[in-house]
Amino acid sequence: MDIRAILMGVSFAVMWASAFTTTRMIVTEAPPLLALSLRFAISGVIGIAVAWLMGETWRNLSRVQWRAVIVLGLCQNAIYLGLNWIAMQWIEAGLASIIAATMPLMVAAMGWVFMKERLPPIGFAGLLLGLIGVVIIMGARLQGGSDPLGIVLGFMAAFALAVATLSVRGASSGGNVMMIVGLQMLVGALMLAIIAPFFENWNVTPDGRLIWAFLYTILVPGLAATWIWFLLVKRIGAVRAATFHFLSPFFGVMIGALVLGEKLGASDVLGVGIIMVGILAVQLSKAPAKLPQVKRPPPA
Repeated sequence: MDIRAILMGVSFAVMWASAFTTTRMIVTEAPPLLALSLRFAISGVIGIAVAWLMGETWRNLSRVQWRAVIVLGLCQNAIYLGLNWIAMQWIEAGLASIIAATMPLMVAAMGWVFMKERLPPIGFAGLLLGLIGVVIIMGARLQGGSDPLGIVLGFMAAFALAVATLSVRGASSGGNVMMIVGLQMLVGALMLAIIAPFFENWNVTPDGRLIWAFLYTILVPGLAATWIWFLLVKRIGAVRAATFHFLSPFFGVMIGALVLGEKLGASDVLGVGIIMVGILAVQLSKAPAKLPQVKRPPPA
């Protein structure tokens, strides 16, 4: 892995983690589902326009890719982010980023239990470490007064994303990746636009902070981070690129503390460190083993 790939991976992790802070800023001033629906509508239109400029079209999508559009639109966008945005009305950005970071652990556990995927000892150790880290943080946060409903909604959101991840493996193998990204955002926008009016009213007085946070969430975590992620996967492969996700809980907690002034306790630092090691161990357990090099006899 070269320096450029490392810089790309760290940049992606920072952008991805920063979304929790700007989301917290949005949902404290605007109805979460309606705001998220608007965000997806704008991001989806931009994504499809970029895909069209890249020469991509929905006419070439395979059946597997169309399934990815629907599954990701419903599970990742409408359910995962919908529940996350609702939960963040009551829980801090740093805590939400920690809960979301458990998703790779859920994917590994579900793949082993339901899909009979092989998980080496280092993978089991990673799952155990992740569980220990979560218990440490959740115990301290609950004692400190964090809202249990928000925590439950956060874990439900992470579970929905884990299901979506397992359901659409291999969907990007046929190309047209940016078109898939744009279309699944529109699916999420449509579903949220149908559901949200039953629970929310658009009573918002826009101010500078809300507008800035909203635009940032669309352009940086939504589009720029996605673009960097695909470049990174193309450069070093999906398994090695996924190891950068273990940085997300660290950056999520740090950004929440710096920007929003959220409290950072010793149990948070300890738990985040343990979860990061656990995620890294799980990702490394998935790395393909290097084949032994066979020395060929010199030509006669």
